[in-house]
Amino acid sequence: MDYLPLFLRLSDRPVLVVGGGKVALRKSELLARAGARIGVVAPEVLPELAELARASRGGVVLEPFHPDHLSEQVLVISATGIGDVDRAVHAAAQALRIPVNVADVPELCDFILPSILDRSPVIAAFSTGGRAPVLARKLRAELETLLPAGVGKLADWLGARRERIRAAQPDPALRLRAWERLVDGPVAERVYAGDEEGAEALLVDELTAVSSVGEVYLVGAGPGDPDLLTFRAFRLMQRADVVLHDRLVSDAVLDLVRRDAERIYVGKRRGEHAVPQPDINQLLVDLARAGKRVLRLKGGDPFVFGRGGEEIEQLAAAGIPFQVVPGISAANGCAAYAGIPLTHRDHAQSVRFIAGHLRDGTVDLDWAGLLQPRETLVFYMGRVGLPQICERLIEHGADPGTPIALVQQGTLPAQRVLVSTLRDMPAELASAEVRGPTLTIVGSVVSLHPRLSWFRSTPRSTDV
Repeated sequence: MDYLPLFLRLSDRPVLVVGGGKVALRKSELLARAGARIGVVAPEVLPELAELARASRGGVVLEPFHPDHLSEQVLVISATGIGDVDRAVHAAAQALRIPVNVADVPELCDFILPSILDRSPVIAAFSTGGRAPVLARKLRAELETLLPAGVGKLADWLGARRERIRAAQPDPALRLRAWERLVDGPVAERVYAGDEEGAEALLVDELTAVSSVGEVYLVGAGPGDPDLLTFRAFRLMQRADVVLHDRLVSDAVLDLVRRDAERIYVGKRRGEHAVPQPDINQLLVDLARAGKRVLRLKGGDPFVFGRGGEEIEQLAAAGIPFQVVPGISAANGCAAYAGIPLTHRDHAQSVRFIAGHLRDGTVDLDWAGLLQPRETLVFYMGRVGLPQICERLIEHGADPGTPIALVQQGTLPAQRVLVSTLRDMPAELASAEVRGPTLTIVGSVVSLHPRLSWFRSTPRSTDV
């Protein structure tokens, strides 16, 4: 972060604005909403700015800036648009260790005035570090459409009952769940509708309905790009007390998990399991029995080579409540970002998902059964055995010139697509530096990649 977001109390505190024009007026209007006592210094001042300063119980000094004007100020904003004056204000404020903002000059700012959504006491602020203020305003406008108009009213209503809620639920974990039910349930809806009496009647029931039994959320994290998460996945990621995640879950997705949630890595790779699967299954049960809301976050979709079925079997046997949230599978995500339709009327009428190695680590698959006309084959976890996959397919009758694509780190900025044929891919793979995770697509549809690929990372993806 370039700046640490803070909310500063300015009520009845002195803030100096240097400048008397329209920019200074805009800054002062924001300060006035926060209750600051605004002092304005400038040789000339707009009448409406002078009136605003006096109404805030500040004042106006009609003269050029001097460092003595900074006496007793808690913040300074320079909005003159005159480089020498703005730099002088910055230097003087720095000498006195007073935070200073110079309008439209980010390098001279100790703090930034963000784009603000004000539903007091609920306040949201967006900043781009001074780089793109219009983008910050756009983000604020988008959030405005999502937040109920009465969210500030709800905050006041709940705040007035804070101690009552604390007394009703002395256990911190259960109290957190009670708060979540209140802000996202029938009580909130009654407050939004103006029916505070009805909300009061529901409050007791909501406080006593919270259970000490935990729950497990089996959530598909998709192939890596956080924009591919479902709304429900994101919502549960914000509720979880603890998250168990595998190596296929990208850092960008993990960053969206509730900040104070405990994180436990249970990743697996070929021949190396951080936590064996039976232990993962038992850990989910134990954490839920301890009253935790457990997020089991899996790359792709939990039911497509994710062993999600094994995990919920044990949860069901233990009587643990659970939810399953599908995710965009690696096959769907990687193929789409690589510009390879898995089915296409001119190329393939079916698609088959295949584990690239069996439970014992071999690639002894039903090769003859895989060779069906006009079908796309998608191999998961097949990078190590890819030379054998190519060889066996050819041995059992596949055309050596059949197109094949290896998608590396699909949907992520480092995505790379290696396109070749069954005959040539083993040699090209040996000379390429390939890092997992990868997905392999075999079939005529791969020939569409050069024309249909839209994804380009920075630096640009490389095709072989």
